[in-house]
Amino acid sequence: MGYTFATIGLLALISLVPPAGASQTDERLDTLFGRLQTTDNNGEAAALTQLIWEIWHQSDDNVVNDLMSKGIEEMSLRNYDAALAAFNKVVEVEPKFAEGWNKRATVYYLMQEYEPSIRDIERTLELEPRHFGALSGLGLIFFAIGNDGAALGALEAALKVNPHLPGARTRAEQLRRRLRNKSF
Repeated sequence: MGYTFATIGLLALISLVPPAGASQTDERLDTLFGRLQTTDNNGEAAALTQLIWEIWHQSDDNVVNDLMSKGIEEMSLRNYDAALAAFNKVVEVEPKFAEGWNKRATVYYLMQEYEPSIRDIERTLELEPRHFGALSGLGLIFFAIGNDGAALGALEAALKVNPHLPGARTRAEQLRRRLRNKSF
């Protein structure tokens, strides 16, 4: 990865600042999102994106952090019922923790339960409007149910927040072509 000296300095500085409250209200996020908008360095963008995800995943509550780890592990093993149970508990214990809602939305998506997934994405975005992961997920849901226009809108919203999402960019380009072809 091609990190610049400025990137290394920024990431080092940000990593030294202790978290401030719930993950989506962490004051480091504004700096990270600002830099994400201005960098044209793919390595830097990847590092910034990763750091944003790391901040989003951390709660002030150790019980919530343990439940998040359990849910993520179960989701990776495709034990969706167990993952859902963990994320249900997360949103119950800490309802203002955006990533809990986002992870539960992801499990619902994987279970092809799109309506509850959309509701959880909406809650995620109420808590963290810059959540490019939730916006991308919304795009995937709309794509899965055949609503190409809404899928493109969600992916474009994700790319506006984080212009360095290659999967979202590729899917958005495919949808633009498909929509143009449908209009002829």
